[in-house]
Amino acid sequence: MDRSRELLVNFISEDEHGLLAGDNTMVFQAEPGQAGKRLDVFLTGEVPEMTRSHIQKLIDEGRVTVNGTAAKANAKLKPGDEVVFVIPEPEELKVEGEDIPLDILYEDSDLIVINKPRGMVVHPAPGNTSGTLVNALLFHCKDLSGINGVMRPGIVHRLDKDTSGVMMAAKNDLAHLSLAGQIKDREVTRRYTALVHGNIQEPGGVVEAPIGRDPQDRKKMAVVLKNSKPALTRYTVLERFRDYTLVECKLETGRTHQIRVHLAYLGHPVVGDPKYGTRKAHFGLQGQALHAGVLGFRHPRTGDYLEFSAPVPEPMAGIIKKLQNQSAM
Repeated sequence: MDRSRELLVNFISEDEHGLLAGDNTMVFQAEPGQAGKRLDVFLTGEVPEMTRSHIQKLIDEGRVTVNGTAAKANAKLKPGDEVVFVIPEPEELKVEGEDIPLDILYEDSDLIVINKPRGMVVHPAPGNTSGTLVNALLFHCKDLSGINGVMRPGIVHRLDKDTSGVMMAAKNDLAHLSLAGQIKDREVTRRYTALVHGNIQEPGGVVEAPIGRDPQDRKKMAVVLKNSKPALTRYTVLERFRDYTLVECKLETGRTHQIRVHLAYLGHPVVGDPKYGTRKAHFGLQGQALHAGVLGFRHPRTGDYLEFSAPVPEPMAGIIKKLQNQSAM
């Protein structure tokens, strides 16, 4: 947990401070480099597991104070300002658990690690509240952290629908805050296997290019300078084929669609990517050939380093085998 964040796990009584029992109180201190930041932007950076719109809603409800006084979302911070953020007790979940099989790699009282199948959406969205990983987790776990609200309980990070691989979910708020903090501080190991178009000549490299909403298409992300966030991806060539390259990508940051955007920016989009690749179908694949193969982190309670892996699944594994056989001819 970084030095600017303190989680007060002893809840304050309603009589003393007007807070409800069960509320989580978080305390931050603005550092010199954060001077002039809007309050909502500051909190989005400190609590990345919550969306900015959700934080703005809580600010409007009076759940955030700066130096003891209720503040607005656009308030500008000064070095040393003390920000107190009261996270309300989670609402009763409206999303139902469903008996969907899970490939569980690890589980204890604090967290669960699963191998998410390709084609599964991570969390429900308005109007689509079934068949997701969250539905499966709610049925299996019964106890998930509530920091991310009703629709995304326990979700610390996510994978795109057609990206398979290792994911973790938190069973309580303390675990959630620890794991999310590790992601924010770039302490989590996240390695992906991707099959991309073209032949990458260099053995590897680094893509350090900011990512934000595509100004031409708000449903897509892009490498842009305005209204963007820093993004860094390291990649290593694993194997070369005539028209394709198999690479391993290591995430240093976790922006939306980061690997897909960065590889497309290099001119080597992920095979089958319907959003950032070519429109032509490849190998009959529906969706991108991208797999989250390795996930490593410190256990939120013991501090022990844990690392989990999952092999590349079909049909991606079959495509790679076919390319290997062609290369051997």
